[in-house]
Amino acid sequence: MSKILIIEDEAAIRRVLTRILSEENKDYLVSEAEDGLIGIELIKKENFDLILCDIKMPKMDGIEVLEAVKKIKPEIPVVMISGHGDLDTAVNSMRLGAFDYISKPPDLNRLLNSVRIALDSKELVVENTRLKKKVSKKYEMIGESSSITHIKEMIEKVAPSEARVLITGANGTGKELVAHWLHEKSDRSKGPLVEVNCAAIPSELIESELFGHKKGSFTGAVKDRAGKFETANNGTIFLDEIGDMSLSAQAKVLRALQENKISRVGSDRDIKVNVRVLAATNKDLKKEISEGNFREDLYHRLAVILIHVPSLNDRRDDIPLLIEHFSKKIAEEQGTVNKVFSSKAIKLLQEYDWTGNIRELRNVIERLIILGETEVTENDVKLFASK
Repeated sequence: MSKILIIEDEAAIRRVLTRILSEENKDYLVSEAEDGLIGIELIKKENFDLILCDIKMPKMDGIEVLEAVKKIKPEIPVVMISGHGDLDTAVNSMRLGAFDYISKPPDLNRLLNSVRIALDSKELVVENTRLKKKVSKKYEMIGESSSITHIKEMIEKVAPSEARVLITGANGTGKELVAHWLHEKSDRSKGPLVEVNCAAIPSELIESELFGHKKGSFTGAVKDRAGKFETANNGTIFLDEIGDMSLSAQAKVLRALQENKISRVGSDRDIKVNVRVLAATNKDLKKEISEGNFREDLYHRLAVILIHVPSLNDRRDDIPLLIEHFSKKIAEEQGTVNKVFSSKAIKLLQEYDWTGNIRELRNVIERLIILGETEVTENDVKLFASK
């Protein structure tokens, strides 16, 4: 049963819309509200799957209703209906998040088609929200040490802002994890998070990868291609290992940050982009600047907020929690019984020199779960976790 709310000040139009929807599908349960204020109160109390809302109404107009819905229950699609074929109003309502805009008198097929698609989209939004919660657990930061607690507090403060963040730390410490958390807790979380490993892309291709290219701009450019900045529009781009980026690409990234626009390789046309930039590196960028390998002006643009992720050796108190977390996760992935680590095994693992950081610890835990006894012992650690 799909619950639909019609918010319309003209009773005759409400009755017509209700009749059309009820006759179209017996599973449509239609409610009515004679103005925006009443409609909002109903939305607060009940769970609707779709809202049809008139633009021009007394007390509270349709745009105000739309803005309120997006704050209260943003997952509900809103189809705006107006007797005024005003293009500016249509564009504004779509910009604010309306699912569709239909002029009065509504074309019957257009209306019903929009209702069907909107209801289908509601199911997708609910499913995506469920999956997003599942993903957020995947990127959960494990640890209660002072350094990790400080990072969590920083993320809570910084994520809702538009500030650029530079994440530093050795390989395997969890810099990508911090970037995911910043995105998921930001106002851009409904937009894309596009990751670029700058170290993995050849220097001659990095500009095309980031900014796209025009057909024929170089050998192999057989068609126009959008870059990562365009793909990340209205979302976040994560430039991992930015210290490995070429100077020419750095110059273009700097322009994108300064002017919020990019141009594809081989094109003179500017493309406006709205992205938040997060960057990470395992290098000392100030040293790279002094050696002429990194632009100082780009560094200052990126490092509005600095978050340093400590090595595992600097947060050994978190190792017992990480062992427990990885043990459960690996057991779930492999469909095996979760193994317990003895206190002596945990103590020994805390004493190791973790040069590969969290990534190395996870690999060792997986090895111990596969090769160790029902309870992973100190002897198992000595046998299978040796460096």
